[in-house]
Amino acid sequence: MATQNLSPALCAPASSPAYPMAKPGYGKRSAPDQHPRRAGDFALLPERERYVAGFVDHLPDGAAMNVKTLAKQLPLYGQQAVGSALTALSVAGHLRRVRRLVGEGDQVRWVFRTFWSRTARDNEWWADYLAAEDNRAGAEPELEPSTITSLPRRAPAESLVPAPGAAVDGPLPAPVPVATPQPEAGPRPASAEPAALPQPDSGCPSPAYLALAQLGRMDRRVALSAADCEALEGRATEWLARGVSTDYLTQALTAGLPAQVDSPVGFLRRRLNDKIPPVLPVAPEAPVVPARRVMVECTRCGTPGRPDALPDGLCRPCRQVTHGSAVTPDGVTEPAVERDVRAYVSELRDLLKVP
Repeated sequence: MATQNLSPALCAPASSPAYPMAKPGYGKRSAPDQHPRRAGDFALLPERERYVAGFVDHLPDGAAMNVKTLAKQLPLYGQQAVGSALTALSVAGHLRRVRRLVGEGDQVRWVFRTFWSRTARDNEWWADYLAAEDNRAGAEPELEPSTITSLPRRAPAESLVPAPGAAVDGPLPAPVPVATPQPEAGPRPASAEPAALPQPDSGCPSPAYLALAQLGRMDRRVALSAADCEALEGRATEWLARGVSTDYLTQALTAGLPAQVDSPVGFLRRRLNDKIPPVLPVAPEAPVVPARRVMVECTRCGTPGRPDALPDGLCRPCRQVTHGSAVTPDGVTEPAVERDVRAYVSELRDLLKVP
């Protein structure tokens, strides 16, 4: 009797879940001009930083870069250790955290990104690159896919009518009847001819002319004729060109009139010449300062600032803690001295041993 094989089939190996991606516009962004991957990448970094850097380097652009998500994918280290590793990688020149303003008009918001460079960069390189990124953001604001909406456009009426000989599925829409004017029998009477519309007068009195014409209604002693208003219109226009209103003009011409004015046009011409207001200097326009669309965040505490104000991707307090900069009795922070790469990495190793 044949023995029945009751052993179950081997289960297929479980596939690893895909790494979480950030929201559109957020997450990892690769810096340009990086050298190709090689076995010696991150060799000078401590073990923990080398492990985290190798993992981040293989993530695609748009991957989530927050500490909580990274710690879930790195079983050897918790959130605090991953956060310290990212701070060290920022100091070593491999990453910068930034916030970028996207959108236009009322549809704008800040998105948070982490720029990554396999090749270690110094502070000057990061400052120049992020300044160029700010210029690109101001010249061509990035629109997120979620903010772009389009409304369906109605097809024109001509598209409802098929071309001659074209196949048609289903019944055609009923044509809309168009009323055709019928010719009238016999000649039209003369009274039926449309009357010609009056042509509007293209000439419109200027504000200066109207102000002069109103003077006689304010005080009979300075009543002007139409010819007088035309003669004084040019000088009154100069008053208005200097920034005064028509009320100011009429009050200046009618204030303190003598008991009798023999020649209103001569009297007002004299006042228009003698009391004309001064020309005010034009205040220089304040230079338009373009809004900054890219801000660097401190990798450790998240404080925003300009790229040149956050060397090593750290604000001043966090930089003092990380570098151990000395503080004088006057409260002035002494800048750290220049160090070569190996000495710097050795100091970084010692710093990471501190719990």
